[in-house]
Amino acid sequence: MPRRTGLIDTAVDELRGRIASQEWPVGARIPPEPALADLLGVGRNTVREAVQSLVHAGLLERRQGSGTYVLSRSELAVTMGRQIADARQRDVVEVRRALEVEAARLAARRRTSGDSSDLLERRDERSAAYLAGDLDGMVATDLALHRAIVRAGANPVLTELYENLLAAIGENIRFNFVTDTHGHDSHDGLVDAIVAGDHERAADETTRYLSALLGEAR
Repeated sequence: MPRRTGLIDTAVDELRGRIASQEWPVGARIPPEPALADLLGVGRNTVREAVQSLVHAGLLERRQGSGTYVLSRSELAVTMGRQIADARQRDVVEVRRALEVEAARLAARRRTSGDSSDLLERRDERSAAYLAGDLDGMVATDLALHRAIVRAGANPVLTELYENLLAAIGENIRFNFVTDTHGHDSHDGLVDAIVAGDHERAADETTRYLSALLGEAR
């Protein structure tokens, strides 16, 4: 049995690595068992048990007649999602402020020319979705912009924390769009500050709009 258990553990690690690297992104269907067996060089029973382990961990989901799909990139995201499933929107905004203010400050200091181009593109996509009145598009593009800012900060720990909170942050962004007035250009000042390398203004812009969501004057 030790040999058998070792094969399963190795297969689990291989599958987890492909999910974490987004070779198989969230929402994607992973290859069927025969293809996975060939890919990993193990038997189908080993693959079946490895996949089931990741189903129990919350990373994968079996759908009858359809296949197995990626639900999450990491066990941490699953655990955090369960812990904050009933969190108040105010609680989420307070956590966002703790993370996003520093992310904006770091992004302004560390952004590359590629980061700047990406931020400007994300800003324009957000504006277009807003002007089109596309709520789903507004949420997706707003979240994409914030993720781009965090990535531009080049702090892998902060990035990983933020990525593991995406479900809660996305729900909070939707809630804010529905309940508060957001202009199509409400993040323009933030993006301009980061592109210009003005870390103090970038942090202040972020603090201002998140504090406004909390009803706190700045």
